[in-house]
Amino acid sequence: MGTKSNTIKGLDKKRSIEQEWSSIYASKNSLSRLDFPPHFIFGPATSAFQVEGAWNEGGRGPSMWDVFSRAPGNIRDGSNAEIAVDQYHRYKEDIELVAKMGFKAYRFSISWSRIFPDGLGTKINTEGIKHYDNVINTIIDKGIEPFVTLYHWDLPLNLLELTGGWLNEEIVKYFGIYAETCFSSFGDRVKKWITINGPFQTSVNGYCTGIYAPGRREHSSNEPYLAAHHQLLAHAEAVSIYNQKFKNKQGGQIGLVVDCEWSEALSDKLEDRNAAARCLDFQLGWYLDPIYYGDYPETMRERLGDCLPKFSQKDRQLLKSSIDFVGLNHYTTRFVGHAEDNVERNDFYRAQEVERIAEWKSGEMIGEKAASSWLYVVPWGIWKVLNYITSRYNHPAIYITENGMDDEESGTSPLHEMLDDKLRVSYYKGYLAAVHQAIEDGANVRGYFAWSLIDNFEWQLGYTKRFGLIYVDYKNGLTRHLKSSAYWFLRFLKAGEDDENGKKERDREKRRRGTWLRLRRSPSLNSAAPGPNKSPDRHMAAPPTPEKV
Repeated sequence: MGTKSNTIKGLDKKRSIEQEWSSIYASKNSLSRLDFPPHFIFGPATSAFQVEGAWNEGGRGPSMWDVFSRAPGNIRDGSNAEIAVDQYHRYKEDIELVAKMGFKAYRFSISWSRIFPDGLGTKINTEGIKHYDNVINTIIDKGIEPFVTLYHWDLPLNLLELTGGWLNEEIVKYFGIYAETCFSSFGDRVKKWITINGPFQTSVNGYCTGIYAPGRREHSSNEPYLAAHHQLLAHAEAVSIYNQKFKNKQGGQIGLVVDCEWSEALSDKLEDRNAAARCLDFQLGWYLDPIYYGDYPETMRERLGDCLPKFSQKDRQLLKSSIDFVGLNHYTTRFVGHAEDNVERNDFYRAQEVERIAEWKSGEMIGEKAASSWLYVVPWGIWKVLNYITSRYNHPAIYITENGMDDEESGTSPLHEMLDDKLRVSYYKGYLAAVHQAIEDGANVRGYFAWSLIDNFEWQLGYTKRFGLIYVDYKNGLTRHLKSSAYWFLRFLKAGEDDENGKKERDREKRRRGTWLRLRRSPSLNSAAPGPNKSPDRHMAAPPTPEKV
């Protein structure tokens, strides 16, 4: 979480950016689906552990989150995900709602321990295969494209106990077996694969802060980097298997999802610009630099020394260009400055020597605050992230795989108030306008997934926060209710479909063709990003996130 600054440093820059952004946003206040490229896809997202429930049904083995969530003190409200929102039994209802809202894609994850209960690949659970067959077929029958994540943090418990999980390189082999089984079972219908969701979260929050399973924090100077290293190698192994055995026949694409808050330098001083760049290197570059440039960022290698694992030549070859697209999870933004006397609470953040600011002593905030303490509404941040990735990593295809905000579960608010989520509607309007601007600037953004389709089990926060477009009534049979944000998306996606003479669509298509490749250059909102061998004087960077869905 960002700290509260005792100074007014950064406020002038904040106000300057906001003023420029306001003028751009004003020109985009009537955006609809028709303003985006014809093949751009929109959808919602979920993950298996957060929504499925049925923890001991259908042959599923336990995951490390099953045990972690039952341990006293780990989950804010003392809850667990044994039932979650019961999507295992209600997937048809939920997919019907995806279609009702007008979405043409749905991102979800497969539970590893539902395919291999022991995690080792010794015996395929045919009930698990059948379940996901049914889910995928239902999605396709509704005219929706499945985007499938292989790993969204729910490591099989047996694999953790026998091998040590992501701390042991053996896991790379087991992940490869699991991935190959999914490719062979579902790849005839699934054409978009994601190997691992947000390895930053698993590495830092699982092995440093300890707020995520497996809850380790005793060796935070090296274990996060070891866990991340093995996740990268597991990703590369899965991609290698897909490319060698399945890609030519199935014709799909495969990517990795990374987390990235935006970090804006507090000032134009070199030390603040470099501090912001370090935040980016320790979050985004940690995972993308090895894929695009063959090694971890120089700043990480210099600061971490032997705590950072080394890649073999074979590793480098497997990792090289091992993605067809970048998946981006983005929620919020911070201002960042240099801080030698770093008071951050753990080794991972202290190593960066940065001050991260979201609120000032005066009470001014970087943006309106959502329910979670780390989440502020700052639409221009996603614009900067997209332009940064485009510049630094040579114009890759990008899917925004998570973007959204949460409401508080008060337990007392009437239903009609919970459904009228005005701030979430405003959030999506602003962030989609920023995505649209990035596309006009030249970013190759191909799709957008809202987090989340439905209220769910929010990891260490339990059911205290609600990110869904669909409200779940936990007290009345888990009934589903569309929120105002769901109806907003319905209108956004359907706009222009009934325009009989097609004039509106033709006019917008003409405007799109004239602006897609136009690069907007602004000293405060855009700047080029050098590669890893150039000067570290970069003011575009993204800080790590201590808590994330």
